[in-house]
This record gives sequence, C-alpha cells and structure tokens, in this order.
Amino acid sequence: MTMHRCRALGESETHNNMEGSARKSVIVRLMATIAVVMMMVGSAAGDRRKIGASGWIPNYNYTDWLITSQARFYVDDWLYFVYDERYYNVLEVNKTNYESCNDQGFIKNITRGGRDVFQVKEAKTYYFLSSGGYCWNGMKVAINVEEETAAPAPAPSKNGSPSSTGRQIILPLAVFAVLVWSFLL
Repeated sequence: MTMHRCRALGESETHNNMEGSARKSVIVRLMATIAVVMMMVGSAAGDRRKIGASGWIPNYNYTDWLITSQARFYVDDWLYFVYDERYYNVLEVNKTNYESCNDQGFIKNITRGGRDVFQVKEAKTYYFLSSGGYCWNGMKVAINVEEETAAPAPAPSKNGSPSSTGRQIILPLAVFAVLVWSFLL
C-alpha cells in the first residue's frame, strides 16, 4: 500500500509540472500578443519630425524652413533636434524669452546628447532656442502644434481592389488573428 501511495504522489507531481509548463507557455504567448498589439498601437501615436533640413544649427532661418517645407505639427508628434552637443543645446522657453533670445528661466532643457526628442502634448505654440548667444544667430524656432483633424473617408475603389487604408487595417488584423490562433493551440 505504501508503494502505491508513493507512485500516486509521483504522478501528481508530474501532472503539476505539466500544468505549470502549460501555464508558462500560455503566459509567454499572451505577453507576445500584448507586445505586438502595443507596437501596432504605439506606431500610430505621432510622427518624429526633424527640426530644420540640416538639423539644429546656427545661421539658419527656421521660420523660412517652416514655410518652405510646409511642415505641420500635431499633438503627440515628436520633435527631433539633431545638433553638436559640444556647442549647442535646446531649451523650451516662453514667447517673451523667445522673442528676446533670453535663455534664463527656461521651461525645460531637453538637451540630452545631440539627438534629442520632445513630444508635443497639446495644441499650442512651442518656443525653442539655443543658449550661449546662438539664438541671436538664428537658433530659435516657434512650432505651432494643432489638433489632428479626422481625415475624410477615402473614395471607393473603382476597380474593386482594396484601398491602401483597407490594407493598413487588414495586415494588423491578420497578424493579430495569427497570434490569437497560436495562443489557442
């Protein structure tokens, strides 16, 4: 009877180990699914927009750049400043300090190493400049950020092929379906 009892306990441990492995497998699949979905959602959360055609440099007219590039900035976009961090920096300032090139009492120093990003979180005008006198050499920019309006619906396709919008929706849904299917197996 003792031998039978030990055997039953051993089988129970094996069964528990199998259940634990199955649980771990389910958790790993679930985490992978969540990660892919988050990447798909995150990629639609705003564009990265480089400031200036040649980066954040002196003797450059950023107002002209904004006009000629017809750049438009929307809430959740990322402003991307590229510059030589040995000489320049990027400070967010208020309108008065922007107009007078005053770097004292700045709102935020976004300088991190010459390849810096700043996410615009609300519709308003953001003011940036570089200190050390470089503002007087043109290193300042005022970025007007707008709420993104919903795009009008695309016209129906005449030849029956799916629109590009349809393809943009179908691919993520297909990936999601495959992940869910693998999760259920």
